[in-house]
Order: sequence, then C-alpha cells, then structure tokens
Amino acid sequence: MARSGWVKPESSERLSDDVSLGVLTRVFAPDVVDRVIARTGAGQQRTRLLPARLMVYYVMAMALFSAGSYEEVMRSLLAGLDWITGRFGGWTMPTKAAIFKARTRLGSTVMIELFTEVAQPLAVAGGPGFYKSWRLVSVDGTTLDIADTTVNERAYGRPGTKSEAKSAFPQARVLGLVECGTHAVIGAVAASCTTSEHDMYPALRHRLDPSMLLMADRGFFSYAAWKDSAGDGAQLLWRMKSSALLPVVQELPDGSYLSVLYPDTRGRRNKTGGIEVRVIEYTVTTGESTSDFRLITTILDPVLEPVEDLAELYAKRWEIESCFDELKTHQRGPSIVLRSKTPDGVLQEIYGYLCVHYALRSLIAGVAQHFEEDPLRISFTRTLRAARRSLAGSPAFPPSKTG
Repeated sequence: MARSGWVKPESSERLSDDVSLGVLTRVFAPDVVDRVIARTGAGQQRTRLLPARLMVYYVMAMALFSAGSYEEVMRSLLAGLDWITGRFGGWTMPTKAAIFKARTRLGSTVMIELFTEVAQPLAVAGGPGFYKSWRLVSVDGTTLDIADTTVNERAYGRPGTKSEAKSAFPQARVLGLVECGTHAVIGAVAASCTTSEHDMYPALRHRLDPSMLLMADRGFFSYAAWKDSAGDGAQLLWRMKSSALLPVVQELPDGSYLSVLYPDTRGRRNKTGGIEVRVIEYTVTTGESTSDFRLITTILDPVLEPVEDLAELYAKRWEIESCFDELKTHQRGPSIVLRSKTPDGVLQEIYGYLCVHYALRSLIAGVAQHFEEDPLRISFTRTLRAARRSLAGSPAFPPSKTG
C-alpha cells in the first residue's frame, strides 16, 4: 500500500538524487552518509517518498531551522530545486506524520555514527589551537531543554528546583570534547540530566590521543578519570577544588610544586596507588574581584613548561563555554526547546545539531587556513546565516545506493 502523501513519480529519478545542501554536503558527503546508513541498517529495500539519505540531511536541516515547523523545514531543505518547477510536479509535500514516521525509521544510531566518523580535529599544527606539540582540547557538559512529554521525562529526567514546583522542561545532558582553537566538537555523548559527567566521561576517552592537552574544570576531577586519561597518553591540565588534599612533596623553582594523588584515604595512609602531579596555584584579579586557581597537571618540567605558560593555557579552557553558546543560543536559538517527543528522536536531534555545528566550524577552519587567520576571529553567526542561504542550489547528489 502506498504511504500517505506518496505519489508515484513519472520519471525513475528519486528525490534524494537531487537534494543539495551546500556546506553540509561538503563535510558530510553523500557517499559517507550512504556508507553509515548501510552499516547501521537504516536503509530500505524499496523507494520511499522520504528515503534514508534525505532524512539524514533533513535532521540536519532541523538544526539549521530550529524555529520552523516540520513542513517548513522540508520546504527550506528542498527550495529552489528543479523538481519544484515541474520535473517532479507529481511529488506531494509530505505531512508532519509522514516526516515523523521517516525520522523514526531512520533512528538515532545513523546520526551518532555519522558524527563520530566525520568529527575530527581541525586546528593546524603550530597555530593558535596548539601549545608546542599539543593540541588544546577541553571537556565539559551542558544541558538542553527537550519536549515536555511523559516518555522524554522518564528517559532524560527533569532538573529539580528549590521549590516543590517542577522545572519547565525535561533536559538532556551533553558532554562534549571541544578543540579550543577552533570550537569544533570532536566528541560528544548524551544522557539524562540526572547522569553525572563523571559517569558519561568514559564514553569520550577513546577520542583522546597523545597529541592532546586536555583541560577540565574543578568539578570534573576524580582519581579514576585522571588515571585513565593519563593512561591514554594525553597530557592533562585540570582545576582542583581548594579542599583537595595535595601535600607538597617537592617545591619547584617557578613556584609550583610536586604532589601525589591517591585513590582514597587508605591509599594515602599506606602510600599505595599514588600518581605524581605538579600543582600550580595563582590568583586572577578582574576589577574588584579575585579568584584563586589551583591546577594539577601531568606536565612536570618547570623549565620547559613554566607556571606562566600553563596558567595562560588554562584560560583557553573557557572556549568550550563559547562553543556551547554558539550551539545553544545562536544555532538553536534562545529559549528554543528541542522538538522531538520521543527519547530516540531527542538523541537523533541532538546529534543533528552537533553535525551542523561541526560542519560550520569546519568551513570556518578552512577559510581561516586559506587566509592565515585565527578561526575564532571569523564570525560564527554570519557563517550560520550563509549556511542557511546555501540550502537551495543546483543538484549535487550522485544516485543513492541505499535509497
């Protein structure tokens, strides 16, 4: 039986063969999309009005046009194509229900694997995203408001308030690994808002490598996370709470000192399981306010990497906050709630947002490299507007292998 809204085309051409998405297809190329669809089993055996490849780009289009209705996003995705003017004159705009069913068929795994496969570091060695031979990256979490449905609340939770009243919306928590020099999210994991960042972090560790210097804020530390991350070969520079026990083992010429981390009180008492670290303490004054900083690092040599360098590096950790602001305020839009009413749809939509953000940051990084500019000096908002304009264009897709 034909699906609702489906009209058999007069020609054998498929709609998915003619969609053009400008910057998105440059980063998430159709052949890569087809490969991920085939690998995850999200394709279909017969031609549909809304085939899998089209729906992958539709999920990304939702992240570009977050305030638009399902139908309006589809119109924006397909605007300006030849089929609108007659070549596909028998094609009928799918209903909201048909789009929802197509998204459900696609699932979230395709978007997760597509992002994971494509999202790689962008900073150029020796550029502003590096300190010596180390790529500067930061890890932190943020939350996103999601549609207020019973199943979403059950799956993702609702943050508590100081009163008995419920918070306005359920929330999903996203933990991201961000390249500080480009704002590119190169790793991400999503979970309920009640899941701690510590519990989410192991799913990101495989994205670390010895070329990286990883920075994290003071609420992120745990002995296991530090030990495992250092074991992966990355250098670490993390802020610590002032209450953390870090005894002075050896004072160093630059004012820092060596200390030892222990797994617990018994380990400290028996001096077992200790990990040597370097401790850096300093104060930052901004206007009339002062803040005390206490950092620990795996970088132990005070001559090659002095205190001043590492304190200045840690300030770059805040680029992850700017990255999340791009994603949540500019790309999504202030006060916009994710539209998906099912838990898997929420996950699919989150990774659609991450894919689009990465595509925009990839474009910015390429332009910055061409003109020998700092990627962070190129406007994200202007790039976002340009990407929205680029959706309509000449056909760019070869025939889809998966429909």
